[in-house]
Amino acid sequence: MEVILLERVGKLGHMGDTVRVKDGYARNFLLPRGKALRATATNKAKFEATRAQLEARNAEARSAAKGVGEKLDGQSFTIIRQAGEMGQLYGSVATRDLADIISAAGYSITRQQIVLNTPIKTIGLHTVPVHLHGDVEVTVTINVARSPEEAERQTRGENVFTREETNLDDLGLEVGAALADAEGDDR
Repeated sequence: MEVILLERVGKLGHMGDTVRVKDGYARNFLLPRGKALRATATNKAKFEATRAQLEARNAEARSAAKGVGEKLDGQSFTIIRQAGEMGQLYGSVATRDLADIISAAGYSITRQQIVLNTPIKTIGLHTVPVHLHGDVEVTVTINVARSPEEAERQTRGENVFTREETNLDDLGLEVGAALADAEGDDR
């Protein structure tokens, strides 16, 4: 099916382009969301008549997205989740969770704007791209940790998987003396 794009669509084209797409993609995504019109003679004439208004609306949306993007770019957000010893989460962190955290911080973000190819399933620092507009993309850092203290350690760059080994010499002579007394009582 041929459609006229009403806004920039990633990997497809810019506003005003007439492109050929699969019927299902047009019917289920582009047309219902107002991103395209069927490429008929009447729709082409309608598009040309409203082109200036569409471009003005697109420029306004782009400037609003750039404003939000300047504030949001490089921000870090912390998510506390339960995880196993090796950092494997018992659940996962999905786009809905990320949108909730970012929105709670005062940014107007929807989960469709967050680009997460696979859910986050391990603790650590994760860089996630956010598409605010077709032309505006920023990245945020998501710090997934088991506790706020662990999140702070990860932010400083420490490895949270290393265990502190206890040296018997550090425990002091009290343990050694107690062991010697216990051995002496058995005889």
